[in-house]
Order: sequence, then structure tokens, then C-alpha cells
Amino acid sequence: MNLTAEEQALRAGEYGPAAQWAIEHQIKVGEYLGAGDFVPVTQAHIMADTESLGEAGVEWLERLARLPAHARRVRIPTITDPRGTDFAAAHRLKQKPWMVELERRAITAFEALGVLMTNTCINYQTIMAPLAGEHVAYGDTGVVIYCNSVCGARSNFEGGPSALAAALTARTPRYGYHLDERRRSTLLVEIDFAPRELNEWGALGALVGRLAGDYWQVPALVGIERVPTSDEMKHFGAALASYGSVALFHIGGITPEARRLGDVLPAGSNVRSHEIHEADVRTFTASYARAIDSVDVVVFSAPQLSLIEMAQVAGLIEGRHARIPLLVVTSPQVKGDADRMGLTARIEAAGGTVLAGMCFYQSYARELAEANGWRRLATNSAKLVNIIGGYGYRPVLMSMPACIDAACNGGKIAP
Repeated sequence: MNLTAEEQALRAGEYGPAAQWAIEHQIKVGEYLGAGDFVPVTQAHIMADTESLGEAGVEWLERLARLPAHARRVRIPTITDPRGTDFAAAHRLKQKPWMVELERRAITAFEALGVLMTNTCINYQTIMAPLAGEHVAYGDTGVVIYCNSVCGARSNFEGGPSALAAALTARTPRYGYHLDERRRSTLLVEIDFAPRELNEWGALGALVGRLAGDYWQVPALVGIERVPTSDEMKHFGAALASYGSVALFHIGGITPEARRLGDVLPAGSNVRSHEIHEADVRTFTASYARAIDSVDVVVFSAPQLSLIEMAQVAGLIEGRHARIPLLVVTSPQVKGDADRMGLTARIEAAGGTVLAGMCFYQSYARELAEANGWRRLATNSAKLVNIIGGYGYRPVLMSMPACIDAACNGGKIAP
């Protein structure tokens, strides 16, 4: 790779051992992926849950954190993905003390590095959404696809060490979605209906993801006749990334790089074309409900809920009471506003549990199932149903109102 004078200095150790490790790591990644040089980045977002890090990962962070302060600090604003627990609710979830302690150790290490413990997968709705054309180094797949597609920023999926390396060097290898040529559409999907509920947007994302099935595929959708809301884009993109490993999509006439479809799909382009109909979405949703007439737990998570979603949950459960566990997961930033506006109190007065800063499937979900007797789970997140089966759950994908009904009906699912 071609290195600038500053990058050569990083490699020589002039900025300390942490940055030296980081640039060496990035050179290996860049050479493997064919990058010719580095691109400066302005933000980093690190996957930081301890279920993924494990004891070895936390110890590695602690070794970095023990370096002298001047030799270990990140060089750009660096934030984190959800943790594996909400400390205020760990006992209610029956999480083990060792899980909580590992989280505390990881937080201490990250803070010593100068990382801001934002604990969110919806930074684009809460903290500092990137601008069109801004190069960033993000880890969470839902964050990457939203910021690439809806914001017009530029990031690849950065693994935890790579995102931290970018934070320490303020650059990342110039490959993939940092390049103009990788951002053109490779797949055309025609839609003849407008999804209504968030679970339907997620189901649509899942279907498009299955059609794409490849990190380097960039689907372009046509036929969406209204501008989706931020939450609709969030659920669509999160599911698309989960089912297809997709990092970028375009919607003709809506997303910033596809104001004209020809901007991302030049005339005469020979790309695959598919149609998705409303019946396909219904069939997909029904595939998760076969032979399940009741559930043990209702979870709103993955992605974390926006303030608007929190208000919707509070409104739907008003005057009712959850008879099975109802977990409502949001970011620490939204939680503060929800507390101030009385939304948290309304949800919890109706028997729900509001959790902040965590993600359900990153919270030792298998151990939670065993400790609490949870096997069948209802959610409105297509991303969560795709992932949670691997932790031993049988998930059902339903609308937010249907999930609330199930919680208040003792887990029974309306036919």
C-alpha cells in the first residue's frame, strides 16, 4: 500500500504502540482486500459486547488500556454498539454476576482508550448522523447499511479490531464502499406495494437480502411511492444486512445517491431483475408462525427503539397489562428522553421492562432462555427472528400491535 509520511510515522511507532499495532493491522487488511492506500475517516463505531469479545478480547483491551495515556488514545470521535446488559436490570433478567463484571471491565478499558460508551446501534437517530460523502469506520451492520444508504456516508463492515484500529489511526483502507465504482447498483428489485408496519418493512428487507446474498451486491428498489420514515428504513436495512450481508441499497427517487435511478443504474446496465409482491411478504412472515400459538416472551430490540417507537409502545399498552415478559430495548440517549416524557413509566406501569444500552441477542440470549424458561419469542424485528433461532428460540414475526396483544393475552397469539 502507498503510505503517506504520517502513515509511515504511525508504522514506525512515533505515535505510540497502540497506533503502531493499528496501522500494521490495517495494512494487512488493506493488502488482502486490494486497497492501494488509506482514506481519512472522521468517526468510528465499535462492536463492543462482551459475548463477542469474551475473556480473551477483554484482556486484550485491558493490555492496550495499560499503555501510557499519550500512547493509547483514539484520534477521532469513537462510539460503541450495544452492550450485553443493562446494569440496572441484570438481576431481573437473571444474568450471572460474571457477565456483569466482564461488561464493567470492558467499559473501563474502552474509556481509558478515549472511546465514548454510547452503547447504541441507532447512532444515526440519536448522536451524530454522518453526512453524505463522509468516510467513516462503522462496525454494526445495521448502522453501516443505514448510514451508507440513507445518509449517503461511506463505510464497509468493520470488524471490532478494525474499527478500533481506525479510531487509533483516523483512517481505513480505501476499498469497497469507499469507492464510487462499488456503490453502483448490481440488482434491480421491483415493488408493487407499500409496506405498512415495521415488521413488513423488515420482511421486505429479508426478501431483498435473500435475493442479493452477497456483500458486494447493491440492490436498487423501484416502485416505493412514498418516502419511508427513519424507523421504516431502519428495519428494512437491518433485515437486508442480516439476511443478505448487504451494506448498501438504493431506492429510486428517494435515497440520496439515487434521486434519478440512472445515477446508480446507468441505461443499458445488464443486471438481474426481480419482483417482490405483497403476497411474498405475507408468506415470509407466516413461515415464522407455523405451529406456534403462544409465546413465552415479547421482545422489541435489534434495532434499538427510537423515541417514536417508544411512544408507540406506550400508547398501545396504555390501560392494559403484560402477562408475560415484555422487553422494550432502547438506547441510553432515548431512554433519558423516554424517562423525562413519562413513556418509560407508562410502559413499566403496564408490566413491561424498559432496557437501555443493550441488545437482546448480544445479552447471552441462550443463557437468558435457560434461566427464564423462554423458548418461543415474538418480535416485530425481522433481523431478530433471523438471528435468535441460533440461540435456541422459536421466533414469531408480528406487528407491534400484535406483539402487544400477545403480551397482554398471556402469550396467546391471535389466529
